[in-house]
Amino acid sequence: MSAQTILVVEDDAPLRALISRALKEHGYEVRSAATGAEMQVSLERGEPDLIVLDIMLPGTTGIDLLRRLRMESDIPVIFISARGEEADRVIGLELGADDYLPKPFGTRELVARVTAVLRRHEGQPRKRERRDEFTFEGWHLSLPRRELRSPSGALVDLTTAEFDLLGTFVQKPQRVIARERLIEMSRSRIGDASDRSVDVLVSRLRRKLSHAGHDAPIVTVRGIGYMLSAEVESV
Repeated sequence: MSAQTILVVEDDAPLRALISRALKEHGYEVRSAATGAEMQVSLERGEPDLIVLDIMLPGTTGIDLLRRLRMESDIPVIFISARGEEADRVIGLELGADDYLPKPFGTRELVARVTAVLRRHEGQPRKRERRDEFTFEGWHLSLPRRELRSPSGALVDLTTAEFDLLGTFVQKPQRVIARERLIEMSRSRIGDASDRSVDVLVSRLRRKLSHAGHDAPIVTVRGIGYMLSAEVESV
């Protein structure tokens, strides 16, 4: 039986390391993230069995991350926070958090809560259904085959980074994707990802998605990031 995987999302590096070490000592596989963008990248590589999520993160808060997560998945989540305010606990639990642990806490208690939450979810089917074939404005994207076909049926040549970027857009259509998240996603693909390199990557993808006089359906949201404006259907 393979070990269960826990994703620890905590911006305090020493605490993140402490939690990760305690979970590993109790037989769990552990992935870690310091920001919401890194959390999204980790989720795109595969869902964990449980997420330990700090509320007070730089940029996007844990509350906002949970709200987005619950739109598409019921992965168990344990909130941790130094604030310990009742409002945070209530909002988190109403949004679908499975437990809440105020800082400071002992790692033994955290591990016990992780074990208890996983036990409650044992055998329960996940709501999320993986989608991997998409159409938009006549384009067809296949994630398993890593192919993009134009409305005319022609195969479009995409680099690995361009394909991964488009895959992110079609799974979050008509929703703004922050430039920071795109940077984190691209870093493993283009090495020195930065604002400029991501902008260039988007520009290249736009050119390839321009077809028969129609502009590519990727719009810039000034000061935030980019959005695929087309309606997307999974097939």
